Amino acid sequence: MLDFLPAPLKGTLAALLILCNTLILFPVLMVFAIVKLALPVTPVRKACTVILNNIAWIWIGFNNLLMDLLHRVAWDVRGASNLSRQHWYFVTCNHQSWADIPAIQYVLNSRIPLLKFFLKKQLIWVPFLGIAWWALDFPFMHRHTKEQIARRPELKGKDVAATQAACEKFRYTPVTIFNFMEGTRFTQEKHDRQNSPYRHLLKPRAGGTAFVLGAMGEMIHTMLDVTIVYPDGRAGFWDYLCGRIRRIIIDIRVREIPGEFLGMDYENNRETRVAFQRWVSQIWAEKDARIEALKAESPA
Repeated sequence: MLDFLPAPLKGTLAALLILCNTLILFPVLMVFAIVKLALPVTPVRKACTVILNNIAWIWIGFNNLLMDLLHRVAWDVRGASNLSRQHWYFVTCNHQSWADIPAIQYVLNSRIPLLKFFLKKQLIWVPFLGIAWWALDFPFMHRHTKEQIARRPELKGKDVAATQAACEKFRYTPVTIFNFMEGTRFTQEKHDRQNSPYRHLLKPRAGGTAFVLGAMGEMIHTMLDVTIVYPDGRAGFWDYLCGRIRRIIIDIRVREIPGEFLGMDYENNRETRVAFQRWVSQIWAEKDARIEALKAESPA
Protein backbone atom coordinates (compact mmCIF):
# COMPACT_ATOMS: atom_id res chain seq x y z
CA MET A 1 0.00 0.00 0.00
CA LEU A 2 2.82 2.39 0.88
CA ASP A 3 5.39 0.73 -1.32
CA PHE A 4 5.67 3.92 -3.39
CA LEU A 5 7.53 5.68 -0.56
CA PRO A 6 11.32 6.09 -0.85
CA ALA A 7 13.20 3.09 0.55
CA PRO A 8 15.02 4.99 3.38
CA LEU A 9 11.73 6.51 4.50
CA LYS A 10 10.06 3.08 4.56
CA GLY A 11 12.95 1.65 6.55
CA THR A 12 12.88 4.48 9.08
CA LEU A 13 9.09 4.25 9.41
CA ALA A 14 9.22 0.48 9.87
CA ALA A 15 11.97 0.76 12.52
CA LEU A 16 10.06 3.43 14.46
CA LEU A 17 6.79 1.48 14.39
CA ILE A 18 8.54 -1.73 15.49
CA LEU A 19 10.10 0.25 18.36
CA CYS A 20 6.66 1.62 19.33
CA ASN A 21 5.23 -1.89 19.14
CA THR A 22 8.00 -3.10 21.46
CA LEU A 23 7.58 -0.24 23.95
CA ILE A 24 3.84 -0.88 24.17
CA LEU A 25 3.99 -4.65 24.57
CA PHE A 26 7.14 -4.98 26.67
CA PRO A 27 5.61 -3.57 29.91
CA VAL A 28 2.64 -5.93 29.48
CA LEU A 29 5.03 -8.83 29.02
CA MET A 30 6.95 -7.76 32.13
CA VAL A 31 3.79 -7.77 34.26
CA PHE A 32 3.06 -11.40 33.45
CA ALA A 33 6.76 -12.27 33.72
CA ILE A 34 6.81 -10.91 37.28
CA VAL A 35 3.60 -12.77 38.14
CA LYS A 36 5.12 -15.96 36.77
CA LEU A 37 8.28 -15.38 38.80
CA ALA A 38 6.48 -14.39 42.02
CA LEU A 39 3.90 -17.20 41.95
CA PRO A 40 5.75 -20.39 40.93
CA VAL A 41 2.55 -22.46 41.02
CA THR A 42 2.05 -24.75 38.04
CA PRO A 43 -1.46 -23.52 37.01
CA VAL A 44 -0.37 -19.87 37.29
CA ARG A 45 2.86 -20.48 35.37
CA LYS A 46 1.02 -22.33 32.60
CA ALA A 47 -1.57 -19.57 32.26
CA CYS A 48 1.17 -16.91 32.19
CA THR A 49 3.10 -18.90 29.58
CA VAL A 50 0.07 -18.96 27.27
CA ILE A 51 -0.44 -15.22 27.68
CA LEU A 52 3.25 -14.43 27.20
CA ASN A 53 3.45 -16.54 24.03
CA ASN A 54 0.40 -14.72 22.68
CA ILE A 55 2.07 -11.37 23.41
CA ALA A 56 5.08 -12.51 21.39
CA TRP A 57 2.80 -13.68 18.55
CA ILE A 58 1.09 -10.27 18.56
CA TRP A 59 4.49 -8.54 18.41
CA ILE A 60 5.59 -10.63 15.44
CA GLY A 61 2.15 -10.35 13.79
CA PHE A 62 2.27 -6.54 13.96
CA ASN A 63 5.74 -6.51 12.45
CA ASN A 64 4.51 -8.79 9.66
CA LEU A 65 1.57 -6.46 9.05
CA LEU A 66 4.04 -3.59 8.65
CA MET A 67 5.86 -5.54 5.95
CA ASP A 68 2.57 -6.02 4.07
CA LEU A 69 1.69 -2.36 4.48
CA LEU A 70 5.03 -0.87 3.48
CA HIS A 71 6.46 -3.38 1.02
CA ARG A 72 5.60 -5.52 -1.94
CA VAL A 73 7.41 -8.84 -1.48
CA ALA A 74 6.71 -11.79 -3.76
CA TRP A 75 6.64 -14.67 -1.25
CA ASP A 76 7.16 -18.14 -2.67
CA VAL A 77 6.42 -20.44 0.27
CA ARG A 78 6.49 -24.20 -0.16
CA GLY A 79 5.62 -26.96 2.29
CA ALA A 80 3.93 -24.89 5.01
CA SER A 81 0.37 -26.17 4.54
CA ASN A 82 0.30 -29.08 7.01
CA LEU A 83 1.99 -27.51 10.01
CA SER A 84 0.38 -27.25 13.44
CA ARG A 85 0.67 -25.16 16.60
CA GLN A 86 -0.08 -28.32 18.57
CA HIS A 87 3.10 -30.10 17.47
CA TRP A 88 6.70 -29.99 18.74
CA TYR A 89 9.33 -29.02 16.14
CA PHE A 90 13.04 -28.52 15.70
CA VAL A 91 13.70 -25.97 12.93
CA THR A 92 16.93 -25.38 11.08
CA CYS A 93 17.68 -23.18 8.08
CA ASN A 94 20.59 -22.07 5.93
CA HIS A 95 21.81 -18.67 7.11
CA GLN A 96 22.01 -16.09 4.33
CA SER A 97 21.50 -12.73 6.03
CA TRP A 98 20.13 -10.89 9.07
CA ALA A 99 16.81 -10.82 7.20
CA ASP A 100 16.44 -14.60 7.59
CA ILE A 101 14.81 -14.57 11.03
CA PRO A 102 12.10 -11.95 10.30
CA ALA A 103 11.42 -13.69 6.97
CA ILE A 104 11.00 -17.05 8.69
CA GLN A 105 8.86 -15.46 11.40
CA TYR A 106 6.69 -13.93 8.68
CA VAL A 107 6.02 -17.36 7.19
CA LEU A 108 5.80 -19.50 10.33
CA ASN A 109 4.21 -17.16 12.90
CA SER A 110 0.97 -18.74 14.23
CA ARG A 111 1.48 -21.82 12.03
CA ILE A 112 3.73 -23.53 14.58
CA PRO A 113 4.59 -22.87 18.25
CA LEU A 114 6.62 -19.75 18.94
CA LEU A 115 10.23 -19.99 17.71
CA LYS A 116 12.67 -20.25 20.61
CA PHE A 117 16.44 -20.38 20.76
CA PHE A 118 18.83 -22.08 23.17
CA LEU A 119 20.69 -19.32 24.99
CA LYS A 120 23.83 -19.33 27.10
CA LYS A 121 22.86 -19.27 30.77
CA GLN A 122 24.85 -16.04 31.32
CA LEU A 123 22.37 -14.16 29.10
CA ILE A 124 19.66 -14.45 31.74
CA TRP A 125 21.39 -11.52 33.49
CA VAL A 126 20.97 -9.17 30.50
CA PRO A 127 18.81 -6.29 31.79
CA PHE A 128 15.15 -6.58 30.77
CA LEU A 129 15.82 -9.09 27.98
CA GLY A 130 16.99 -11.80 30.35
CA ILE A 131 13.73 -11.91 32.26
CA ALA A 132 11.77 -11.60 29.00
CA TRP A 133 13.58 -14.65 27.58
CA TRP A 134 13.00 -16.48 30.85
CA ALA A 135 9.32 -15.53 30.84
CA LEU A 136 8.97 -16.81 27.26
CA ASP A 137 10.64 -20.08 28.32
CA PHE A 138 13.68 -19.72 26.11
CA PRO A 139 15.85 -22.63 27.31
CA PHE A 140 19.19 -21.61 28.82
CA MET A 141 22.12 -23.91 28.09
CA HIS A 142 24.39 -25.26 30.79
CA ARG A 143 27.55 -26.10 28.88
CA HIS A 144 30.84 -27.17 30.40
CA THR A 145 34.07 -27.00 28.43
CA LYS A 146 36.33 -30.02 27.92
CA GLU A 147 38.86 -28.35 30.18
CA GLN A 148 36.30 -27.96 32.98
CA ILE A 149 35.25 -31.59 32.65
CA ALA A 150 38.90 -32.68 32.65
CA ARG A 151 39.43 -30.83 35.94
CA ARG A 152 36.13 -32.02 37.41
CA PRO A 153 35.03 -35.35 35.84
CA GLU A 154 31.81 -35.31 37.89
CA LEU A 155 30.53 -32.56 35.55
CA LYS A 156 30.39 -35.02 32.66
CA GLY A 157 26.79 -35.38 31.49
CA LYS A 158 25.55 -32.56 33.72
CA ASP A 159 24.96 -30.25 30.72
CA VAL A 160 22.27 -32.38 29.12
CA ALA A 161 20.73 -33.30 32.47
CA ALA A 162 20.42 -29.64 33.48
CA THR A 163 18.94 -28.70 30.11
CA GLN A 164 16.49 -31.61 30.25
CA ALA A 165 15.29 -30.30 33.60
CA ALA A 166 14.97 -26.76 32.21
CA CYS A 167 12.97 -28.07 29.24
CA GLU A 168 10.64 -30.21 31.34
CA LYS A 169 7.96 -27.49 31.02
CA PHE A 170 7.80 -28.20 27.27
CA ARG A 171 6.44 -31.68 27.90
CA TYR A 172 2.92 -30.25 28.12
CA THR A 173 3.36 -27.07 26.07
CA PRO A 174 4.29 -27.47 22.37
CA VAL A 175 7.45 -25.62 21.44
CA THR A 176 9.63 -24.91 18.41
CA ILE A 177 13.41 -24.83 18.92
CA PHE A 178 15.30 -22.96 16.19
CA ASN A 179 18.96 -23.30 15.30
CA PHE A 180 21.14 -22.19 12.37
CA MET A 181 23.35 -25.25 11.86
CA GLU A 182 25.94 -23.20 9.98
CA GLY A 183 26.39 -21.10 13.11
CA THR A 184 27.04 -17.91 11.15
CA ARG A 185 25.92 -16.14 7.98
CA PHE A 186 27.19 -17.41 4.65
CA THR A 187 29.86 -15.34 2.92
CA GLN A 188 32.18 -16.41 0.15
CA GLU A 189 35.16 -15.59 2.35
CA LYS A 190 33.94 -17.92 5.13
CA HIS A 191 33.10 -20.57 2.53
CA ASP A 192 36.61 -20.45 1.06
CA ARG A 193 38.26 -20.40 4.49
CA GLN A 194 36.33 -23.54 5.50
CA ASN A 195 36.97 -25.22 2.17
CA SER A 196 33.29 -26.15 2.36
CA PRO A 197 32.27 -29.12 0.19
CA TYR A 198 28.96 -27.39 -0.54
CA ARG A 199 28.44 -24.75 -3.19
CA HIS A 200 25.92 -22.57 -1.35
CA LEU A 201 26.42 -23.55 2.28
CA LEU A 202 28.96 -23.47 5.07
CA LYS A 203 29.75 -26.69 6.89
CA PRO A 204 27.01 -27.61 9.39
CA ARG A 205 27.82 -27.76 13.07
CA ALA A 206 26.15 -30.93 14.25
CA GLY A 207 26.99 -30.50 17.95
CA GLY A 208 24.40 -27.84 18.76
CA THR A 209 21.58 -29.76 17.12
CA ALA A 210 22.73 -32.97 18.83
CA PHE A 211 22.63 -31.14 22.17
CA VAL A 212 19.00 -30.12 21.57
CA LEU A 213 17.91 -33.61 20.52
CA GLY A 214 19.84 -35.16 23.39
CA ALA A 215 18.05 -32.91 25.88
CA MET A 216 14.60 -32.88 24.28
CA GLY A 217 14.40 -36.10 22.28
CA GLU A 218 11.36 -37.32 24.20
CA MET A 219 9.39 -34.30 23.01
CA ILE A 220 10.77 -33.28 19.61
CA HIS A 221 10.49 -35.92 16.88
CA THR A 222 10.06 -33.68 13.82
CA MET A 223 12.50 -31.40 12.02
CA LEU A 224 11.45 -28.59 9.72
CA ASP A 225 14.28 -28.32 7.23
CA VAL A 226 13.90 -24.76 5.94
CA THR A 227 15.75 -23.49 2.87
CA ILE A 228 15.68 -19.75 2.20
CA VAL A 229 16.72 -18.18 -1.11
CA TYR A 230 16.80 -14.54 -2.19
CA PRO A 231 16.58 -14.76 -6.01
CA ASP A 232 17.68 -11.14 -6.45
CA GLY A 233 20.74 -11.59 -4.23
CA ARG A 234 21.33 -11.64 -0.49
CA ALA A 235 20.51 -8.47 1.43
CA GLY A 236 20.58 -7.33 5.05
CA PHE A 237 17.99 -6.51 7.70
CA TRP A 238 17.97 -2.82 6.78
CA ASP A 239 17.25 -3.76 3.17
CA TYR A 240 14.37 -5.89 4.46
CA LEU A 241 12.96 -2.93 6.41
CA CYS A 242 13.41 -0.64 3.39
CA GLY A 243 11.57 -3.03 1.07
CA ARG A 244 14.56 -3.60 -1.19
CA ILE A 245 14.06 -7.38 -1.01
CA ARG A 246 11.45 -8.10 -3.66
CA ARG A 247 11.44 -11.91 -3.81
CA ILE A 248 11.90 -14.52 -1.11
CA ILE A 249 11.65 -18.28 -1.53
CA ILE A 250 11.11 -20.38 1.59
CA ASP A 251 11.05 -24.13 1.04
CA ILE A 252 10.07 -26.31 4.03
CA ARG A 253 10.74 -30.04 4.20
CA VAL A 254 9.25 -32.00 7.11
CA ARG A 255 11.66 -34.69 8.33
CA GLU A 256 11.01 -37.28 11.01
CA ILE A 257 14.13 -37.50 13.17
CA PRO A 258 15.50 -41.06 13.37
CA GLY A 259 14.75 -42.63 16.74
CA GLU A 260 18.40 -43.40 17.41
CA PHE A 261 19.11 -39.66 17.67
CA LEU A 262 16.33 -38.84 20.15
CA GLY A 263 17.81 -38.48 23.62
CA MET A 264 21.24 -39.51 22.30
CA ASP A 265 24.55 -39.19 24.12
CA TYR A 266 26.40 -37.37 21.34
CA GLU A 267 29.61 -36.62 23.22
CA ASN A 268 30.24 -40.06 24.69
CA ASN A 269 28.85 -42.45 22.08
CA ARG A 270 31.22 -42.38 19.10
CA GLU A 271 29.04 -44.63 16.93
CA THR A 272 26.01 -42.42 17.43
CA ARG A 273 28.09 -39.29 16.86
CA VAL A 274 29.42 -40.55 13.52
CA ALA A 275 25.94 -41.67 12.40
CA PHE A 276 24.43 -38.31 13.34
CA GLN A 277 27.12 -36.35 11.52
CA ARG A 278 26.53 -38.52 8.46
CA TRP A 279 22.77 -37.84 8.65
CA VAL A 280 23.32 -34.07 8.96
CA SER A 281 25.79 -34.12 6.04
CA GLN A 282 23.20 -35.86 3.87
CA ILE A 283 20.59 -33.23 4.75
CA TRP A 284 23.09 -30.49 3.90
CA ALA A 285 23.97 -32.09 0.56
CA GLU A 286 20.27 -32.24 -0.34
CA LYS A 287 19.80 -28.63 0.78
CA ASP A 288 22.72 -27.49 -1.34
CA ALA A 289 21.20 -29.18 -4.41
CA ARG A 290 17.81 -27.66 -3.56
CA ILE A 291 19.29 -24.15 -3.40
CA GLU A 292 20.91 -24.71 -6.79
CA ALA A 293 17.55 -25.82 -8.25
CA LEU A 294 15.64 -22.90 -6.68
CA LYS A 295 18.17 -20.41 -8.03
CA ALA A 296 17.97 -22.00 -11.49
CA GLU A 297 14.18 -21.70 -11.67
CA SER A 298 14.22 -18.12 -10.35
CA PRO A 299 17.15 -16.39 -12.05
CA ALA A 300 18.12 -12.98 -10.68
